[in-house]
Amino acid sequence: METHQFQLDQNDWVPNNARLPIVVYRQAAEQKRDVAAAAFETLFEANGWLPQWRDTVFDYHHYHSTAHEVLGAFSGSAKLMLGGPGGRLVELAAGDALVLPVGTGHCRVEATDDFRVVGAYPHGQDWDVCRDAPSLEALARIASLAVPDLDPVIGTHGPFTPKGSKQARQHV
Repeated sequence: METHQFQLDQNDWVPNNARLPIVVYRQAAEQKRDVAAAAFETLFEANGWLPQWRDTVFDYHHYHSTAHEVLGAFSGSAKLMLGGPGGRLVELAAGDALVLPVGTGHCRVEATDDFRVVGAYPHGQDWDVCRDAPSLEALARIASLAVPDLDPVIGTHGPFTPKGSKQARQHV
């Protein structure tokens, strides 16, 4: 499995998250649709990230101010714009996973008809959908939301853990 990490600063009205990495995992799960969906759900749940839905990604820019999110692509492929309008394009294909730290803008800009993902969130975090500039309260939530002890894909040694996130900031 190959991983890529990067961070995004605020972009226009989208807060993003300059302290935590976005992580792309290439071929994190089996590529066969039904097997991959269940494999992602099992993997995420084993690492304390609770799967909550199967669907596509919204085709409008939004972010979450109350939860980190992991998406496991189990069918098709898509291009997602991360970071808000004019942000960074990332391609996802079946078998790939994407961790979005709280505050990270995301939007589906192109996809095959069969593109589907499993969405999961750390235990105890409930997601919201924000489509406007954040309030001061939302910015405070984003800044203070804890990093889970377990990365949703790799567990204790993954890049989206308190230790892994600290190392990512040192290499940026």
